[in-house]
Amino acid sequence: MARPRTFDRDHVLHAAERQFRESGYNGTSVDDISAATGLGRGSLYAAFDGKHGVLMQAMAGYFDRLGNVPAKVLAGPDDGALERLHGYLLRAVHGVPLADDVPPASDRTAAACFAGKMALEIGASDAEVQRIAAECFSVLVMAVAECVRGAQRNGDIDPDADAEDLAYLLLTLIRGTDVVGAYGHDPARLTQIAESAFALLPRVSRR
Repeated sequence: MARPRTFDRDHVLHAAERQFRESGYNGTSVDDISAATGLGRGSLYAAFDGKHGVLMQAMAGYFDRLGNVPAKVLAGPDDGALERLHGYLLRAVHGVPLADDVPPASDRTAAACFAGKMALEIGASDAEVQRIAAECFSVLVMAVAECVRGAQRNGDIDPDADAEDLAYLLLTLIRGTDVVGAYGHDPARLTQIAESAFALLPRVSRR
């Protein structure tokens, strides 16, 4: 009896994520996923129960990464919180980086937030996609809001401002940057958007 084929599950899911980013869910076939991951159709169905199963596990992996990467980027001492927020906004100019073992996205559209991209395409008709996308956004809100609180404690941002409201504002602008980037605007324009978003933060007047 043939032994089941072994494979690097994380690498397969990262490659599938990249395919979904580039072609969308509806534009990606099982054969596309097979070509991107190197797994045959039979192996994909056996391991992931088809295209939707691959998507769900790829989104779950994306959620796990969000629980680590933004928190590390935004965490630190209060006296550097404002600059970390600034850097986070500027990084959005280049989109969301893929996993370390997956080549960079071929264009700015494919570098948009994976959860956001899937929510826009099929979230209205797929409750599970919508749920995971909402959880991904909540993780980002918590990380950004905590960094805002650090800047407030350091006297850089108005302490009376609602940190969570500011986090929603900044993340909404970042997701808007994804859309403007998808329209083909160059990094200089996207950088202006990021700088404008940073300037919207309510500062503490220093005399």
